[in-house]
Amino acid sequence: MSDQPISLQATLKSSDTEENIDVYFTRPIGLLWARFFRALHIHPNVVTILSIILGVGAAYFMYQGEGNLLFTLIGIALLMWANFYDSADGQLARMTGQKTLWGRILDGFAGNIWFICIYLAVGLRLYSQPMVPGWSESPNWKMNIIVLLFLIGTQIHGAQSRLADYYRNIHLYFIRGKAHSELDSSRQLRQDFAEVSARQQPAWKIFLWFYINYTQAQEQATPQFQQFKRTLDEHYPAELPTSLVETFRAGSLPLMKWANALTFNWRAFVLYASLLLAVWHPWAVILFPLADITVFLVIYIHMHRQHEALCQRLRLQIESETTEE
Repeated sequence: MSDQPISLQATLKSSDTEENIDVYFTRPIGLLWARFFRALHIHPNVVTILSIILGVGAAYFMYQGEGNLLFTLIGIALLMWANFYDSADGQLARMTGQKTLWGRILDGFAGNIWFICIYLAVGLRLYSQPMVPGWSESPNWKMNIIVLLFLIGTQIHGAQSRLADYYRNIHLYFIRGKAHSELDSSRQLRQDFAEVSARQQPAWKIFLWFYINYTQAQEQATPQFQQFKRTLDEHYPAELPTSLVETFRAGSLPLMKWANALTFNWRAFVLYASLLLAVWHPWAVILFPLADITVFLVIYIHMHRQHEALCQRLRLQIESETTEE
């Protein structure tokens, strides 16, 4: 393993899919941690597990933060720390060549675990709060808020972040080429799953099962892209034409800002603001899940429609050109 300094750019997947706050803040700090972990010969998956622990700890302090500014700030700091490690694990993997499917799956689960715990923390804080703040006769949320947040978290938040992740991988598939792509197929994953022994590799079998369902949900949400991908595989089994890559990139690049909005940073800003406001106004923590069903839902719908329309247009163009020939 080389101890030569690694540039920040070398640890990024692509500047196309990076937000400015990540390029100038999160990634540089993540790179420092990655260099630190590389010096200690720590595997990227261990860093991911540490990020999960920090994220769970953040949710605990967020739960305890009602009326307590110190605990709220600790919760925010721990989640930021977890996010630095979430950046560092991938950067470390690219620095050391320790990139694996297991690591990518674990990395994806890490963020899900953070937000599951955060949603639970929000639900527990609202449990005894009135449904209508300031109305003396308002019933308390009780289990209603737990059920509601479960549905928002799994059906809305989950769908938004899952599609955003998929669109970024699709974009990278075009600009980095098939050989360096991380765009997985549920069909291939099912074949891999069948070859894994549950007795010899039980943990990997379970993780792979969850990842197959995750990937299948991405595919089911994008019917136009699936048709487009089949057309690409049929007409261009080796590499994609440069002109097609450039055309797709021109249409996909403007959508990357919306995909990024549905991942961590924007959600974190809303979460931090709602938690800080809730130090003095306990009902304010509900602003975080409300953003999922309002602002972020609108972004999700817009991004999905635009991306599907792009894929349909390019597929029809390829089929038309083939017919003319």
